[in-house]
Amino acid sequence: QVLLVESGGRLVPTGGSLRVSCAASGRPLSRYFMGWFRQAPEKEREFVAAINWSGEDTYYADSVKGRFTISRDNAKNTVYLQMNNLKPEDTAVYYCAATLLTRTTLSQRDYNYWGQGTQVTVSS
Repeated sequence: QVLLVESGGRLVPTGGSLRVSCAASGRPLSRYFMGWFRQAPEKEREFVAAINWSGEDTYYADSVKGRFTISRDNAKNTVYLQMNNLKPEDTAVYYCAATLLTRTTLSQRDYNYWGQGTQVTVSS
């Protein structure tokens, strides 16, 4: 069992930057392929970014590619999502998730553990 806790979400202006964090406890984060997902009001939850156990391989949704960067610090048991050039359409609750699968997966169905989410609001 692993417990994930997101933090760092807040109100930012359009074009601003923000870094959200996901701290894990219970088991070493290095065992897990990690992902960030988001859910905007009245929309389905969607994939944002993912990172393999070592941090060498990263994956992004087309909507955030070039603006967001996912990273991890296994020594700190933490995964980060750096968000730059934020747009109003990035407004959502951001969730981190972990999967024990050893293959690459961007499908939320494959993720076993989820945090409670952190609200990111981008003002227009």
